Amino acid sequence: MAIRDVSWEIMGGGVLGPAPFFVAGIVNVTPDSFCERGRHPDPERAVAHALELAAQGADILDVGGESTRPFARAVDAAQEAGRVVPVIIALAERLGPGRGPVLSVDTYKARVAAQALEAGARIVNDVSACAFDPGLIEVLAQYRPGYVLMHSQGRPGEMQKDPRYRDVVSEVLSFFEDRLAALVRAGLPEARIVLDPGIGFGKLLEHNLELLKNVERFMALGRPVYLGLSNKSLWGGLLGLVVHERSGVTQAATALMAARGVAVHRVHDVEAARQALTVVQNLSPGR
Repeated sequence: MAIRDVSWEIMGGGVLGPAPFFVAGIVNVTPDSFCERGRHPDPERAVAHALELAAQGADILDVGGESTRPFARAVDAAQEAGRVVPVIIALAERLGPGRGPVLSVDTYKARVAAQALEAGARIVNDVSACAFDPGLIEVLAQYRPGYVLMHSQGRPGEMQKDPRYRDVVSEVLSFFEDRLAALVRAGLPEARIVLDPGIGFGKLLEHNLELLKNVERFMALGRPVYLGLSNKSLWGGLLGLVVHERSGVTQAATALMAARGVAVHRVHDVEAARQALTVVQNLSPGR
């Protein structure tokens, strides 16, 4: 598949792109994220880490206050907002309007999303597709941010207990078709939505591999594809690697997915991802 430039509309009339790739740097303001590299439990450290990712070339800074790793415990909206909103306010002040990366909030809660958008975020990255907090769809219709529509089979606390599919690719594709239509009916423009098949969210190793092998099928819906593959347990299952050993395979997979048309890459190591994507861009025919 030839690499093509894509665009993603976000809140306030802004547009990311046109460009072949976007890198979203992970900023977890949590004590319990699976990857030490993305874990910054206090606002000051989280802001410093985010600014470092910005300097490395992040297009997006994705700020999260609740771990969504398998079997993670939920936190309430007040605690989550207390973690992420100060970081977003500080980053919005430091980066300034129209300069540097776009701010994203990684949440499924309506209250947290609304506060983050008021504070300066312009994208909502939601692992639930508005299923965990139905009020989120009203926030999306009101603010019309960029939105990551992700597939997950179940909540983080139980999603890996016994995930089952007859045909994982067809089922995720059908899910995207249904949820895209519902979001547009609710008032969120389709141009503001990107699609994330949710690698590791209610999927076994074979499901994850099948989704990645068939990633082009999701592009048939006309929206950019967003992937989070960075240091995931997928690589432990496939290669027996522990978390701190997964950087190399993360960059290899990032390059392979980019060469097949995946546009948005959510990563811990922005600099390494940028290098992998630059290689893809310069070795692709017609670029």
